[in-house]
Amino acid sequence: MHLALTRLDLSHFRSHRRTVLEFDGRPVAIHGPNGAGKTNLIEAVSLLSPGRGLRRAVAADLARRQEALGWRIGAVLDGDGPPREIDLRAESGQPRALRIDGKAATQTALGRLIRILWLVPAMDRLWTEAADGRRRFLDRIALSFAPDHAEASLSYDRALRERNRLLRDDIHDSRWLDALEARMGVSGAAITHNRRTALDRIAAAQDGAATAFPAAGLSLVQADDAHAEDADALRAALARGRAADFRAGRSLIGPHRADLDAVYAAKGIAAAQCSTGEQKALLISLVLANARALAEDLGAPPILLLDEVAAHLDTDRRAALFDEIVALGAQALLTGTGPELFDDFGARAQYLSVTETGGESEVTPTVLPPT
Repeated sequence: MHLALTRLDLSHFRSHRRTVLEFDGRPVAIHGPNGAGKTNLIEAVSLLSPGRGLRRAVAADLARRQEALGWRIGAVLDGDGPPREIDLRAESGQPRALRIDGKAATQTALGRLIRILWLVPAMDRLWTEAADGRRRFLDRIALSFAPDHAEASLSYDRALRERNRLLRDDIHDSRWLDALEARMGVSGAAITHNRRTALDRIAAAQDGAATAFPAAGLSLVQADDAHAEDADALRAALARGRAADFRAGRSLIGPHRADLDAVYAAKGIAAAQCSTGEQKALLISLVLANARALAEDLGAPPILLLDEVAAHLDTDRRAALFDEIVALGAQALLTGTGPELFDDFGARAQYLSVTETGGESEVTPTVLPPT
């Protein structure tokens, strides 16, 4: 079912004391000076998917500091059936609470309801920094195809932390280790399966696609059998590795040690060796491929959140990006410092101007494209 975000209601969220916005399904061009609160808007939308959003913030950091009253994100999704209402909030000092259509819900349920992809400036260093950022990037892709990936990742991470504690404290309790390794085997095998499936879908979506952005060859870098999709094989590998793990004080094998390798396909050059502009183009290409694959699988594209993307593209690439978003039928929220960055959208988009006064953001919709 195609669900579009038609209403966003923010209360005491970051710089937005109260912001209520209505959307009509078209892309949304959000412009304003740095620090005005543009990214805060799309961060709120990113929190309508499983996880901690595009900034990976804890609940306490999302509240307006001036009042410290907690925060709320309300959203309405419209599609083929009755509207769906999402209420996400955190009272001061409390964890997040999620309700869908008035009933308490899990983040996995949220992931099944709506798919959201994003690209933010912090990801520009993805191919040159540590592997954990690339794993998170891959896991977001996997999560978009398999909402249960979040549960598998959470189960694995909990067991991994407990096993690492035993290793650091030199506690040789075989029954305890057996139980943790069995759980890591089941969840770890699911993680690897989901990651490989996601990479296959991205490859298929890039093959022969009509796009102005370069294709990337992606591969999962991992040990021989430690990351197998077979739960028993992973459990056995963990058990065999106990002696080395005790010496190291941490788990040396498992999907938490995997990496994502990327190559600029047309040139045969590793992404890490590409220019900054080429690396950005590869990231955009992967987000668009992810969106195309989801549109094919689900019959509708995901919501795209693109923070300050247009400023790093030349005029032709910028126009091509906008054309591809419209062709996908995707509801995209894009940010940029000036309205001129979005001229090529014309009347195909909605426009929002964001300003800030005294630490409070104000959002002004514009009916026609700004000139």
